[in-house]
Amino acid sequence: MPTELPLPLSTPNRNLVRLTIVRGITWTGFLLAIIFGVELLGFELKVPAVIGVVIAMGTLNIVTWWRLGRPRAVNHTEYLLHLLADIAGLTLLFYFTGGATNPFITYYLVPVTIAAATLPWRHTWIIAAFAMAGYSFLMFNYHVVPQMSHIHSDSPLSLHTLGMWLNFGLSAGLITFFIYKMAHALRRRDKALSSTREAALRNEQVLAVATQAAGTAHELGTPLSTMAVLLNEMLEEVPRGSTLSDDIYLLRQQVDTCKSRLQHLVEHADRRRMAEPEVFDGEVWLAGVVQRWLVLRPDVSHQFHVSERRGRPWLAADTTLDQALTNLLNNAADANPENIAIRLDWHNDSVIIDIRDHGPGVSMSIADQLGDTFVSTKSKGMGIGLFLTHATINRFGGGVSLYNHPEGGTLTEVILPLSSPPPS
Repeated sequence: MPTELPLPLSTPNRNLVRLTIVRGITWTGFLLAIIFGVELLGFELKVPAVIGVVIAMGTLNIVTWWRLGRPRAVNHTEYLLHLLADIAGLTLLFYFTGGATNPFITYYLVPVTIAAATLPWRHTWIIAAFAMAGYSFLMFNYHVVPQMSHIHSDSPLSLHTLGMWLNFGLSAGLITFFIYKMAHALRRRDKALSSTREAALRNEQVLAVATQAAGTAHELGTPLSTMAVLLNEMLEEVPRGSTLSDDIYLLRQQVDTCKSRLQHLVEHADRRRMAEPEVFDGEVWLAGVVQRWLVLRPDVSHQFHVSERRGRPWLAADTTLDQALTNLLNNAADANPENIAIRLDWHNDSVIIDIRDHGPGVSMSIADQLGDTFVSTKSKGMGIGLFLTHATINRFGGGVSLYNHPEGGTLTEVILPLSSPPPS
């Protein structure tokens, strides 16, 4: 696919790009019309002057393209000057080609329409005033072209009528193109602003939750240490190999896991490390996440399937992504701990992780809200886990979708961008 030159981000820059395209199309059409009129219809024009105007406008277009490559942003005043230059060029061209008798005189409407769509109110009136002044001047001052002065003709297709028809088609096409592009740019900008506001709100919520989590992690250290000491003493007091000993040992494993996760939380709190995730083989990474999850949820049974494809599913991950996937696995286990199916697949640009449970499914009335706000599918849940999971996966450029599986249960689909393999 051909690589396009990236457009500047600001709206005035994009408008100037489109104005330059419109100018190129317009003056190329004028040049062809002049050549046709002189060579085939015998128009009596001051050819050097007319060609000089066309060359001047072409030079302006080339300079404008060069200027668009500069880092300085385009402002409304600069854009106004470009439209004034277009009106000046049109006035000179019409002066040498019949003035107000030229059927293309109504092309003045194009820069006026562009100004109305893109410039502030005061600038638009300046353009309208200059266009009106140019038109008024050409009603009395122009180089006469005999072939255009005979407006009335017995033929329904006189040159003047035909020229007006062509001018209408050109003006309508260019105005439609420009106004559509402007409206599309405005809709895209509004959508981007809306997404930015939503992201900012979500980040504020994530920060509030993270602050609470940091305080909670600090407070949990002491009771977990106390529980570990008491469980060690209880293990020494009960016979080895008994059911009670196995239960206490399982509890001790769970406490150690909690302490380990809190320690990881503290170790990876540095934002600089969080901003540079490592690249892992997706199969190895996912297998490690599943194994750590099984320690927390020994009551579940699962199937882990990896698609057979060429290449490896490299992806960028850190501990936050580990926790996000663990949250989704816990949700599946809470729905039904039996026979949870985990599948890893990948394509040219994405890694896909499917988690399917055999629970009651998710209500469609709240499916679209999951992850955006604190909405939960559990009777006693707060929805924070899904919210943080969505925020984390979105930060990695991925997404999460929940579906009701046709055969029952919920299918959770995680899509992450495929990364380049790490340097060896």
